[in-house]
Amino acid sequence: MTGWGPPQADMEMAGLGFAGQTPRGVIDGSDLVFTMAFQPIVELHGGKVWGYEALVRGENGESASSILSRVSAQTLYRFDQACRIKAIEMAGRLFRDTDTKLSINVLPNAVFDPVANLHVSLKAATAAGLRPDQIVFEFTESERIPEPRFAAEIMSRYRDLGVLTALDDFGSGYSGLLRLASLHPDLVKIDMGLIRDIHEDSRRQAIVSAIVGLTRQLGITLIAEGIQSEDEYRTLEAMGISLFQGFYFGAPEIGTLPQVRIPRTVRGEFPVAGQRQTASAIMQGLPSLSAVQSVSPPSA
Repeated sequence: MTGWGPPQADMEMAGLGFAGQTPRGVIDGSDLVFTMAFQPIVELHGGKVWGYEALVRGENGESASSILSRVSAQTLYRFDQACRIKAIEMAGRLFRDTDTKLSINVLPNAVFDPVANLHVSLKAATAAGLRPDQIVFEFTESERIPEPRFAAEIMSRYRDLGVLTALDDFGSGYSGLLRLASLHPDLVKIDMGLIRDIHEDSRRQAIVSAIVGLTRQLGITLIAEGIQSEDEYRTLEAMGISLFQGFYFGAPEIGTLPQVRIPRTVRGEFPVAGQRQTASAIMQGLPSLSAVQSVSPPSA
């Protein structure tokens, strides 16, 4: 895979002003240097990694909140665009499966011109060897969008060009159902606040069950994020969810693809270590998920 190097004119259009350099956000006249960590999103019924979410980090391991706290309103647009380019560039070097998705967080309030933003992102994706349908842009539910119609227009433009869209942190923020109705995302990620200890909370189970039914009727793919335990995973898998993200499956790692743990699901069939196992075979003597498939990413 090649590294990123869109033309200088495209960089200037994006407001970045970096030609032939690793993308950086510029804060108050000084360089803010950052990198990306990658966390797996697992498709259990296929027994594989569906994709990775790119998460901003400092080059010395600083947290996302530490980096974001240094971004001002005046530099938000430049930072958002630089994060996209950085994530795409790194994924182009790391991904070996052409079906693997790259999920990137988008700050909707930082998008001034959706056409220009997407143009630069797709240029970077092409240079990195990624197709548009491998890119997922996540819009967070927890951020207030002053003009919902503007966000809907952005998502519509993205879909028209083959890019997938996701509504992140669903259930945590502003006008959840209204936003779902107006934005028409391809994917919805359930907020981890609804996931935590769901196996012990009948109310959370009822709410998530309703979300499963709603998204199924709307033709939206559902991802459960923030999974930390086997009990949480089992409860959600029994509800019909098949895409998962969280420390239970793999922690984010900076600059590389982490090792992934894929539990053997009790629903349907999927390949495990080169074999196909039926659900009945998996269930024999399987009161726990101690047997897991450990997936090591290919070396870059």
